[in-house]
Amino acid sequence: MKLDYFFFLVLTGYAAIQVGATDTPSHKISTKREDIIADLRELAGMLAEYKFRMAFENWCWSTHAMEWKTIWEIVRDVDRPNVGLCLDTFQTAGSEFGDPTTASGLIENVSPEELRKKFDKSMQELATSIPADKIYLLQISDAYKVSPPLEDKVVGGLRPRGRWSHDYRPMPYDGGYLPIEDVAKAVLRTGFRGWFSMEIFDAGPEGKGKKYELEDFAKKAMDNMQKLLKACADE
Repeated sequence: MKLDYFFFLVLTGYAAIQVGATDTPSHKISTKREDIIADLRELAGMLAEYKFRMAFENWCWSTHAMEWKTIWEIVRDVDRPNVGLCLDTFQTAGSEFGDPTTASGLIENVSPEELRKKFDKSMQELATSIPADKIYLLQISDAYKVSPPLEDKVVGGLRPRGRWSHDYRPMPYDGGYLPIEDVAKAVLRTGFRGWFSMEIFDAGPEGKGKKYELEDFAKKAMDNMQKLLKACADE
C-alpha cells in the first residue's frame, strides 16, 4: 500500500479522516488511477473497522487531483460506503478560476468571458452529478489577489498555488475575490446539508503575516459564515 501521496487529518469528534491530493512530484509516486483506487479501497477497509469515514479532497496545486471532478470520479470508482468528498471553496475556485501568477488573478489562457462560462458550467455539473450523501464536508475560504503576482516557480518546495493556499486565504468577505458563493451554492444544490467549516490561512494580502485577536476573529468568522449562508439560502 503506497500511501505516501496522501495527507491525513483527523477531524476530532467527526469520526472522519480527511485525505488530500498531494503535491509530491509525479515521478516519485504512482499516478495510475487503478493504484490510487486500490489504495483508497484498502484504506477504507482499515477505517471501516473503527467506524470511520474518509473524505477525499482535491488540492488546486496537486499532482493528479486538482479539480472536484477528478476526486469525484475517484471516489465514485472506489465505491465504498465510507468514502466520500471534502469539497473546498478555495480549492475549487483556485483550480478552475483563479491564478496567483497573473496580474488579473484569473486563469488567462481563455478570455474572462469564456473563463466565467466554463466555471459556471463546471458548477452546474457539480450540482447535478454528485450525490449529496457522498459529500462529507464543505470547507470555506477565499483568496487574496496577489500583487505583485507570485513568480511561476517552486519556492520552498511549493508551487505558486501551493504558496497561495498556505498564506493568502482569508475568510469570506474579508478581502478575497474568488467566486466562493458560486461553489457553495453548487454544493448545496446537490442537496448537501452537512458540515461546513472555515479553513483559513491568512497571512495578509502580502503574505507576510497578520496579527489577530482571537475573540474578535472568531466573532467575525461567525458573522461572515452567517452572511455566506444567507447568500446561499435559496439553494
